[in-house]
Formats: sequence, C-alpha cells, structure tokens
Amino acid sequence: MSHFIKRFAGDESGATAIEYGLIAAGIAVAIIGAVTTLGENIGGTFGTVSDEMQ
Repeated sequence: MSHFIKRFAGDESGATAIEYGLIAAGIAVAIIGAVTTLGENIGGTFGTVSDEMQ
C-alpha cells in the first residue's frame, strides 16, 4: 500500500493535463477576443461602405 501512495504522490501526469487545459483555455480566450474585435471593425467598415454607396 505504501508503494501505491508513493507512486500516486509522484505522478505528475494530472498536473500536466491541467496545465495543457489552462493553456488551451487561454488561447481560446485570445481567439474569441480577437474575433470579436475584428468582427466589430468589419461590421463598421461594411456599414460605412454601404452608406457611401447609397
């Protein structure tokens, strides 16, 4: 039983998975922010072009 506890305490694979998850979440937040900002800018540009064409 003590061997199992020592092995369990030394296992870092769960920590690595959590780190990768946090990195993926950070990248997703950055992408969402960029797409939102870009979308608003493009929407404004299309609105301006549409107004000029009328």
